[in-house]
Amino acid sequence: MALPLPPGLTQNEVAFLAEMEMVTVVPRQRLDSIDLLGGKTPQLRPPHRAQLPLWLALLLKKQRRANIVPPAWMHPASLAEIIHRETKEDPEAFSPPPPPPSRALYSQPGTARRLNPSYVDDFTQTQQNSQQDPNSILSPPFLPSNVAESPAGYLPYHWLEVAEALLTHAGDDMPAPAGEVRSLLRDLVEVRAAKMRSSTSALEGFGDAYLTLRGVGAMELAENRAFLAGLVDGVRKIGASAEATRREEEEEARRGGDYGGDGDEDSDEDMGL
Repeated sequence: MALPLPPGLTQNEVAFLAEMEMVTVVPRQRLDSIDLLGGKTPQLRPPHRAQLPLWLALLLKKQRRANIVPPAWMHPASLAEIIHRETKEDPEAFSPPPPPPSRALYSQPGTARRLNPSYVDDFTQTQQNSQQDPNSILSPPFLPSNVAESPAGYLPYHWLEVAEALLTHAGDDMPAPAGEVRSLLRDLVEVRAAKMRSSTSALEGFGDAYLTLRGVGAMELAENRAFLAGLVDGVRKIGASAEATRREEEEEARRGGDYGGDGDEDSDEDMGL
């Protein structure tokens, strides 16, 4: 008999999904396009850069057929900026996710605007005559190149998994010594883990209490899902118990008031009033 699986994705499953993220590579030799389930890969022609899924980029790196370009957010200056923001500027909130992509209309070049829900309808209607794909992807983690195109100072949804994979298999391609980058990542993980634990104090209040997870990565959610789910369930049970106790006390007080009223009437009758 198979044991029931825990709710949500496990850490290994999250790491597997992160391998589908796109990264930038610099090929060392020519390679034709490959048909994959997600579509064809671009033809590799040195020294032109191209974007490939992480798993394919790591395979070519192991075969010494390509080098991986580290994303901008993995530079030491970017990581130091994020750590400073999360510890000094806003110690209670997580670093915001990358901004939505910008795109210009085919008929109006040079007028790029960020894609957002209020702009989708107008953008889709205008694209009917522009020969562009009307399907607009708005924000992480659902961007096709969330990791490769994330600017410096922002952490993509799969930042931790991608960083570990690149440091393990492409440490010589890092913009700084791998030890320095790994040390900054370790500091960032510790800061965000402590912030995750301390942010649960917001759930102490019942009723309108909530916990914001904006900017939290996929691996962080997988690691803390059981803890947060147990905490929320415990708070819910405590709230239900407190509510039941309050109702019992109100019922007892109401019954006591009724008994007290009957006693007053009896005493009035005994006095002949």
